[in-house]
Amino acid sequence: QENEIKLLTAEIERLKNFGCLGVSPSLEGLRDENAKLKYRLNFLKKSLQEERSKSMKSMININSCLQEIFGAAIQAAYPDLENPPLVVTPSQQPKFGDYQCNSAMGISQILLKTREQKVIPREIAEKIVKNIPANECIEKVEIAGPGFINVHLRKDFVSKQLSSLLINGVQPPATGKRKKVVVDFSSPNIAKEMHVGHLRSTIIGESMCRLFEFAGYEVLRLNHLGDWGTQFGMLIAHLQDKFPDYLTVSPPIGDLQAFYKESKQRFDTEEEFKKRAYQCVVLLQSKNPDFIKAWNLICDVSRREFQKIYNCLDITIIERGESFYHEMMKDIVKEFEDKGFVQVDDGRKVVFVPGFPVPLTIMKSDGGYTYDTSDLAALKHRLCEEKGDILIYVVDSGQSVHLQTVFAAGQMIGWYDPKVTRVAHAAFGVVLGEDKKKFKTRSGDTVRLIDLLEEGLKRAMDKLKDKERDKVLTPEELKAAQTSVAFGCIKYADLSHNRLNDYVFSFDKMLDDRGNTAAYLLYAFTRIRAIARLANIDEQMLRKAAREEVLVLDHEKEWKLGKCILRFPEILQKILEDLLLHTLCDYLYELATTFTEFYDSCYCVEKDRQTGQIVKVNMWRLLLCEATATVMAKGFDILGIKPVQRM
Repeated sequence: QENEIKLLTAEIERLKNFGCLGVSPSLEGLRDENAKLKYRLNFLKKSLQEERSKSMKSMININSCLQEIFGAAIQAAYPDLENPPLVVTPSQQPKFGDYQCNSAMGISQILLKTREQKVIPREIAEKIVKNIPANECIEKVEIAGPGFINVHLRKDFVSKQLSSLLINGVQPPATGKRKKVVVDFSSPNIAKEMHVGHLRSTIIGESMCRLFEFAGYEVLRLNHLGDWGTQFGMLIAHLQDKFPDYLTVSPPIGDLQAFYKESKQRFDTEEEFKKRAYQCVVLLQSKNPDFIKAWNLICDVSRREFQKIYNCLDITIIERGESFYHEMMKDIVKEFEDKGFVQVDDGRKVVFVPGFPVPLTIMKSDGGYTYDTSDLAALKHRLCEEKGDILIYVVDSGQSVHLQTVFAAGQMIGWYDPKVTRVAHAAFGVVLGEDKKKFKTRSGDTVRLIDLLEEGLKRAMDKLKDKERDKVLTPEELKAAQTSVAFGCIKYADLSHNRLNDYVFSFDKMLDDRGNTAAYLLYAFTRIRAIARLANIDEQMLRKAAREEVLVLDHEKEWKLGKCILRFPEILQKILEDLLLHTLCDYLYELATTFTEFYDSCYCVEKDRQTGQIVKVNMWRLLLCEATATVMAKGFDILGIKPVQRM
């Protein structure tokens, strides 16, 4: 943008001279061109101003800053070294400083391998330290052991960043060009109820969307519903028999799950019904209006049930099921045929993808399409029509080979280049019961998601009443606390586990208010928020103090908390890269426990022991409380958890 502004300014000057000399045959044309250029120039200047203003308000990723500083130092010390290792991490022990650069050992190995130079890491570390450029964040560096570079941050730098956070709020780090992210998540099947297996995809997908939205990306949230296929033949045939007047009177299908089971039983046992079901599929796929109406009726019943769950869990999602891609499938088959990738195997049209043992079946022997075809159509649409820069599929681990084959086929046919476009499978494990087996009801059925949520509400209320919260909260506050705890705990229990692993579902553990649980964090948050309120300090006073007070970080616990708060951007950056949300949960738990250490050691509000009257308010410490709560609130928001002011 800065370069374009320079070029445009020069061009405007050139046109001005032409006008003065009367060289141009069309002065009107010149004025026109001049106006366009000025408009573009003003637009760019404004855009750059906004970008700079946003950048000034953004939270600084301290780790990234240090990487830039050490990257420049390594480049100056070893200019001929290609892609030298750059390793900067937070220090595990305060006595070794705040951060650590461990690049010297890696550089030592590279010099030995590529140049046969034996240089001890400590010498390399000394050379790096000598070349550290002037900067505003490093107080001092020390070389320890074989060549670790310990970094001590400047207190005034940390204090300034905390003040900026309090004045501007939690602003995401600047990300450069705004990219588009397409997230495929939840994806239940029509005519089947959402069960506990859908819980993980729904919760993880929603949280990923919230993170990318906060980071400034354009996010498209897609629900790839199973709303097309042969199962609709039996459902429509059963609908015709059970509710023959369905075209004029809306059929009262109360329990769609039971309706599905009835039709499946008839399909498996009645030959005549089975034939009719196949005919219904053909008529549906040929877009017969009566059959489209029947299909819509069945889909609408499911949608209403799904929406109840999405409302409970505060999920925002756009429906774009398999039916959306149906018209595109013949073109997909033709494209693979035209490029010579299709082989015929026993009447089926298949595509072998190098490196994958099982081919994709893009057309069945009867001319029908498959999940492979619809998944390829969805991939192409998201890449070529939606112009997604990043595609994320939040689907269980069992689909891993299938999805990787589809992605590789898209790459093979030239839909995308993985160096430019990121297509990722955010896989997750299964939900287990406390017996470590797949989570089922006592009768062995899959657990219905709506039953699970209702059980969560009941248990959350029991827990609140055990703590006698019903005696101190108004009915409205109690209800808000109940939903906050119930749904917050269910979400957090899932998100706090590494999504790649299976996890054990236990209401007792997730509702425990000790340890790394939502219950503990929600209680901690309401306590932090109450500190200023109990000291009669309102929001306006805190805002004024944030502009005027210097945050003193002399006590070791103040210093520890201040640094912990400012690690938030680097935590988010890591998750944007690896899509592992449990890192955010671990961070929030660390922040809450670090705050407790600070609060136990540093008086925020000092009271007279006899009268209980407030004697002194240490405002800079109240500002640390506020900064902690602000970051926790944003962390909760990304996880889809709603805290309450009173609990």
